[in-house]
Amino acid sequence: MNSPLLPDRHPQRDFFVCDIFNAAPKADVGSMEHPIFSLSTKPDLRPRHYEHNGLSIDIKPSSDGMATVHDRDILIFCISQLIRALNDGREVSQVVRFQASDLLRATNRMTTGRGYGLLKAAMERLAGTRISTNVTTGGKEIFETFGLIESARIVRETRDGRMQEIEIKLSDWVFNAIRAHEVLTISRDYFRLRRPLERRLYELARKHCGNQKEWVVGLDLLQKKCGSASTSFEFRRLVANVIREDIAHSHMPDYSIRFSEDGTQVVFRNRGTAPAPEAEVFEGLLDPEAYEEARAAAPGWDIRHLEGEWRRWCAAEEIEPKHPSRHFVRFCQSWSEKRGRP
Repeated sequence: MNSPLLPDRHPQRDFFVCDIFNAAPKADVGSMEHPIFSLSTKPDLRPRHYEHNGLSIDIKPSSDGMATVHDRDILIFCISQLIRALNDGREVSQVVRFQASDLLRATNRMTTGRGYGLLKAAMERLAGTRISTNVTTGGKEIFETFGLIESARIVRETRDGRMQEIEIKLSDWVFNAIRAHEVLTISRDYFRLRRPLERRLYELARKHCGNQKEWVVGLDLLQKKCGSASTSFEFRRLVANVIREDIAHSHMPDYSIRFSEDGTQVVFRNRGTAPAPEAEVFEGLLDPEAYEEARAAAPGWDIRHLEGEWRRWCAAEEIEPKHPSRHFVRFCQSWSEKRGRP
């Protein structure tokens, strides 16, 4: 049975030409917790109102439709770079300039003409979607209407129409969250999740379960937090599809997802691979082949769990391996030799 994950389109990671692109993917906490983005794959023209625990959010789409969960990739890319720059002691700005091809590769998107076209449409939806909210970011409570990005422009474009350099101005809301480090590290496999609902479920698990053992939520509240416009029956069916594939493939990053015994709640359980706070985890990149080699070196063990143990151990021992993939495989081999099969 084929995996429900998208293929890793750029396994060699050759786009990390500048150290800032080694930054782990990060998303702002506010839009992880609240349903800012549409789950629809078709133009979503419905205004949305959301209230929860005293917070109020109104989202109004433009004529192009509401910004989608997949459009969020652009924000994740920008946030990741700026947080890395802050951690390195660099000055940052709300205006971010980058190579379009770098973003496409970093977010596991196609680098074909269609990939560039989809990127341009995503920027238009991000700039056109307007939000009114009293959500607090960076210690400031903001009562205003704004776009997720204030503007976007193509600085250079090739002769065949493909964009080269892009310049984006982030909204005050997003930039305040970055300056306050109100972000969470997410799995790189997030960009391989096909369905918008799968991405949204992961975001919620990352925010609410975090490094805890599990998070249990009722279906009604989960649907509200997902921002799903489906009927309760249809939403349950869609979640059941994700659960069925996760049982078969364990494809959901960092957290498993199951129904409770009575079927009225959804249970997210930490697989042991959820990123620890940045100061407590080594973020070096692994080649895709390293996972297969590690499975052979530590038969029977959950390799994603061992990856988490390895990353925390490297950070605790202040080790930065020159060849992370080889170091990881040796760690797995040593782990298996000391403990045997699980």
